[in-house]
Order: sequence, then structure tokens, then C-alpha cells
Amino acid sequence: MNLNYALPQREDLLVRGLLCGEEILYCLPYDLNERGSYVDGYFIITKTRIILLCNGEIASEYKIKAGEDYLAEDLVSSGRIEGVFGGEVCVLAYYTMEHVPRYAYAQRILNELAVGEMPKIESIDDEKKCPKCGRAYLKRTKICPHCLSKISAFGKIAMVVKPSWYLYVIILVLFWCNSGVMLYQPLVNRYIVDRAILPMSSGTMPLSLPILVFYIALIAACNLAVSLIGVGRQYVTTEASSRLARDLKNMVYSKVQELSISYLDEQKTGNLMNRISRDTQRVQNFIQNIASQAVNEIFLLLGVLIALFLYNWKMAALAVLPIPLVVVFCGGVHDRMHKMYRNQWVKMDKLNSFLNDILNGIRVVKAFGQEERAIGQFQDDAESVRRLTTKTEHFYATLIPAIRFLMTLGSLMITFYGASLVLKERLSVGELLQFSTYASYLYGRLEWFSMLPRWMSEAANAIERIFEVLDHEPEITDEKNAVDADIKGNISMVNVTFGYKTYQPVVKNLSVDINHGEMIGLVGHSGAGKSTVINLLMRLYDADEGDIFIDGINIRNLSQASFKSQIGVVLQETFLFSGTILENIRYAKPEATIDEVIRAAKIANAHDFIVSFPNGYDTRVGERGQRLSGGERQRIAIARAVLTDPKILILDEATASVDTETEQLIQEALKRLIKGRTTIAIAHRLSTLKNADRIMVMDHGKLAEFGTHEALMQNEGIYYTLVMAQKKMSAIKAL
Repeated sequence: MNLNYALPQREDLLVRGLLCGEEILYCLPYDLNERGSYVDGYFIITKTRIILLCNGEIASEYKIKAGEDYLAEDLVSSGRIEGVFGGEVCVLAYYTMEHVPRYAYAQRILNELAVGEMPKIESIDDEKKCPKCGRAYLKRTKICPHCLSKISAFGKIAMVVKPSWYLYVIILVLFWCNSGVMLYQPLVNRYIVDRAILPMSSGTMPLSLPILVFYIALIAACNLAVSLIGVGRQYVTTEASSRLARDLKNMVYSKVQELSISYLDEQKTGNLMNRISRDTQRVQNFIQNIASQAVNEIFLLLGVLIALFLYNWKMAALAVLPIPLVVVFCGGVHDRMHKMYRNQWVKMDKLNSFLNDILNGIRVVKAFGQEERAIGQFQDDAESVRRLTTKTEHFYATLIPAIRFLMTLGSLMITFYGASLVLKERLSVGELLQFSTYASYLYGRLEWFSMLPRWMSEAANAIERIFEVLDHEPEITDEKNAVDADIKGNISMVNVTFGYKTYQPVVKNLSVDINHGEMIGLVGHSGAGKSTVINLLMRLYDADEGDIFIDGINIRNLSQASFKSQIGVVLQETFLFSGTILENIRYAKPEATIDEVIRAAKIANAHDFIVSFPNGYDTRVGERGQRLSGGERQRIAIARAVLTDPKILILDEATASVDTETEQLIQEALKRLIKGRTTIAIAHRLSTLKNADRIMVMDHGKLAEFGTHEALMQNEGIYYTLVMAQKKMSAIKAL
């Protein structure tokens, strides 16, 4: 994030003169005053001072070390940064929500400078903006939703279909053939009228069945050719579009697997499912039914226009007269149409995501008797979708008749002018029929193309949404020199700082060394940073500052596949896939033999209850393992961790949600599991950590205490307080 904006020349000279050579470390804009009016201000930070500029003048100056504390506070629609000087709070600057993250960094910077520390926060201009409109790109992409044109969207699809190019060549040839046959049919109709029907009806030519049969057979042959070409075209386009849909689904799904947890945390499950299924299906339908037809319509339109002007340019001019009106009319409604569809799909995403949440949490809904509330919210979202959908369809219900009316004007003019030429015997009836048929082809194509913006808007929005995922750059990636290493389990964290929002650190300057084979307990109050520490150790996130080393190798230089294959994880909320017990235990090691699975289950104290089921290891666990108890799910998770023979074991409150008897079984399993492995354990019941080699006590993101259970109890610090509080709670429960 840019934390050092360039000052305008006049302000720069003014500040440089005041600083007398002192370096500007950070320079942030602020844009509000205390009354909420807009101003042009700059918040300048040096090593010792804060200087505030407002509308080109120096407004105030503060000594940083004179401040006892600095706080960036979020208000309803703005923010402010405050300093405490001599026990009194002083508001330094006000700013709009755009600058909230910058001043969160400023808070950290000022508090560090106030105690004599030099900030490590760097100013990085990573706020990528579209050079065309100046708006910000979508996060970690180079996509500007405002400027993404349909052409560029479909250009992205062209790269996906490239491996199947030969299918599209076949489609192209079939369309050429189809257009040629369709253009030939009106000529046959002309001959059958001028050379057979009219001469026979006027008596100038005796009835000749062979001639009539010949022309009728010719028409039948044309219709048969069109039908056969249509069958072949449909077969090839279906094959091509289904391959495209398959490739898009595979690409999006694979990309989702690559993306970092930080991105997935920001997305709703229903939203991602729509990208993989609904949006790819929409693109497939467009390619299969619209794009392929568009090629045919273009060829036919060009052929008709050439035929019309070659035959009679005056009548052709009358035929094309409505075209500019149709183009202007459609162009005028294009942007409105695109916005309407985008808004409609945003509402549909919201509806689908809500439905997904409710279905997954249906037990909670029923447990709290919130069925009526859930129904009401779903009905409200469904009504929003209905209103937008109705508005869109009403718009089209007006648009299409208007276009048809404009094209009717051209048809009427052709009929009038052509009939006058027939009466003057300057045009035959067959020629008028041929010309009218070509004109109907022309207007049919125009009417079809008037619908194209709607179809293209649907497809372009779907493509945009797909490539929002595909173009997203993962935050956690392997370095170019990443190695596959057989680790032992020595862990070293050096000055690690991390925040899910980088300007709000959750773990602060953490340094700790853990030896191979040690069991480390991790305790602290809720929000102290315990889960964040294990997330960093599993490399679900990368530290903002500092480094983590495994056996002396920086964790960033270990390949993710190699490193994570040597980690075992047992979480408090155990997730089981909807399959059999065997499949769930094997998940981390699909090639494991049945003997290996049984051995892992026995170590986890799971074998006995598994074989008690009628289907044993082939018992289906249900969605999320709901057919099993919490303790049974937890022991299957332990078996899954055992199966991989991990070098580092992560236990996140593995016994928090089970009864005492089940806890004893799990504890027995864990004792067997942790033997000889480096283990990091977050425990709900602190009594379970008595046998830990050492205990880390986290407090507000910092390592407050680190030592054995006995040593920490003797110190009577934070750990002692937590243990005693838990003992009191146990005594109360006993009463």
C-alpha cells in the first residue's frame, strides 16, 4: 500500500524548508476537516515529528515522542487519527473510508516511533489501477470490471478453445455450405414461378410435369441439404462447447485449489459454486447455441447484402434503410442492458449463497426455532431477484417489437416499389419473390442480431466472473528454488508479525525455537493469536514480517506439496467427506493399504467402534460425517493424521467437544500419536498440557510466557491465572 505520497511542488518546498534535512518517512493524504468538509491535506511523518498540511499551508506540528498513545479510529462513514498528549486526546486528522487502512498503518508506525523503534513497514505502491479509467483493478488481478469489453472477454475464451481449433474450422465450413444453400433457394423459387407456374397458368406453355417435378425436387434437395448440414453442425458444436465447458470447469476448480485461504475466506461458497457450474454452463450454451449461430448469421447477412446490391441497388438501398436506425437504437440501450444483467446476477449469487448457508446450517436454524426468519429472508431475496428479472424482461418486451416495427418500414417500401416495377413489366413476379425472400433473410438476421447484445451480455458477465477467479494471483506460492526436503521437525520462528489485515497484526514480533520431538502446548485467551500461529506453521498464510524456519530452511523455500505431506492436523471441528470411513481415513494417503488403515485406526482408538458397524470400514459417514458422534469423528481424524506418519503434528483443541470418557480414549490415541513427533497442541482443558515439554502462553499476539508447566505455575503469571480460573470453574460445575 502506498504510504509515501509525493507532495505537490509548493508544499514540498515548504516542508523541506521546515525539516532542515530531516527525512520524510511517510506521507499520507487526508481529505476531511472536523466539520466533515473536504480539504486537501497531507499527514507527514518523520523520525521525530508529525507535520500536518492543509490546503497548501502548515496546519500543525507535533513531537512524536510527546505522544503517549496513537489510535486510528473508524467512524460511521469516515475515520480519524488521535494522539494522547499529557493525558488529553487530540484529534490529528480526519479522512474518508478510502484511507482507513493507511491510517491503521500510521497508528502502528507512530506507536513504534514513540518508543524509539524504527518501523519496518514499507510503502509499496501496489494499488494497481486501470490506465484507461483510473479505477482500481479487482484485488490481485489486472481486471477492471468497468473497462472489460465483450471483445476482450471473448478473447480470453479464444485462448481456452485453441486446443480444439479443428472443430471450429469444421463448424466454419458447414456454415459456409449452409449459407450457400440458403442463398440458392430463393433463386429456385424464382425459376419455379417465372419458368413453370406463370407460363402454365397464362397458357403460353403447356403443362409440363417433368419441369415442375424438377424444381420441386430441387427445393427438396435444398431443404435436405440444410437439414443434414444442421445435424452435422449441431453435433460438432455440441462436442466443441462441451469440451470448452469441461476445460473451464477444470480450470476454475483447479484454480480454487491453488488460491490462498485469505482469498477463499472472503468468498461465499455459493458464489464459487456458481462460477464453476452455472457460469461455465452459460458460456457453453452461448458457444453452442449463439456463437455458432452468429457465424451462420454473419455469412448469410453478407451474402444477402451482396446479392441484393448486385441484383437491384435501388431496392437494396430501400431494404437497408432501417439498419442505421436499428444500430443506433440497440447501441443506446447496450450499457443499460449490461448493468441490468449484472445487477440481476449479483442478486442471484446472494440468493444462492444464502440458500447454501441455510442448508448447511439447517440444524442451527431448527435448534433456535428460526425457520420463519429463514423463510422470510429467503422470500425477500427471491423477491429482489424476481423484481430485477421482471424489469429486464419488460425491457426486452418493449425493445424487440420496436425493432420489428423499424424493419417493417423497409419491407413495406420494398413491396411498394417492387410491385410498381412489376406493373411496369420491369420486374418479373419471380424476381420480386426472390428479392422479397432475400429481404426477409436480411430482416431475420437483423432481428436475430438485435437479440445478440442480450446474449452477449449474459455470456460476457459469466466470462468476467470466471476469469475473476482464473486471473487471481495466489498469495501463497512456491519459490523458484523451492526444495523437496525430508524434514525432522525443528521449528524456529524469528520476529514473526502477521495480521489477516496487514495493518492490524494478530501475531506480533514472535520469536521461538521448538526442537524435534518436543510437545509444545499453546494457550491464551480467546483472540490471543493461538490459531494464527498454527496457521502460519501450516503455511496457510505467509508472515508479513519475519521468517519461519523448518530444520534451518526458510518455510518459503520448501515446496508446499513436500512440506504439507509431512504435517498431520487434527482440528476441533473435524470435517469428514460424504463417503465411507475407509475413504476418509485414506484421504491424506489414497494409496494406503487396508492394513495401514487398520493400524492407523487402532492407534487412534477407532478400530473397535468401526468394526461394530454392520459395514465396518465401508460404513458411509453421511454429509460432514453427521452419522457419527463427535468423538467418533475426532478419532477418524486422528487415524487420518496417523496414516501419513507426519513429522510435525498440529492439534487444535482436539478434545474440546467430547465427553470425559471419549476424551480419555482420544488422549490415549494422542499419546501414541505424538511419540517421536514435533507436536503443537492448542488445548481447551489446560490439565491436558501437564505432560507437554513446554508451554507457550500468548497474550494479545505476543509470546508472554514460555516454559514447563511447573515453572509457569511457580511464576504465577498469565498461565497460572488461567489454570486457577479453570479449576474454579470445574469446582463450581462439581457443585
